[in-house]
Amino acid sequence: MAHSHDSHSSYHGTVKGYLTGFVLSIILTVIPFWMVMEGDFSTSVKFWTISILAVVQIIVHLKYFLHLDFTHEGKPNTLAFLFSALIIVLVVGLSLWIIYESNAMMM
Repeated sequence: MAHSHDSHSSYHGTVKGYLTGFVLSIILTVIPFWMVMEGDFSTSVKFWTISILAVVQIIVHLKYFLHLDFTHEGKPNTLAFLFSALIIVLVVGLSLWIIYESNAMMM
């Protein structure tokens, strides 16, 4: 049985897309590493730069490696990912809140 080339085959990543994601990931890793190793930056500048670049790197990974986007082919996967992330944040966040409050009541 021969495989037909439909819209799903064009949805898979290309070498150019993977290389773009790889280069962006390297850059987004080297900048915070350099800032910490340099030592000339204040703690707050390092914290905010690392935090912002971490979020940007997450977005790069989601787009270039996991191919999550809101195109017709990617929308179901993206919505499933966002729902899963929401559930994880709620479970972890509420668990930490319960543990903290339980500890506070025991003291």
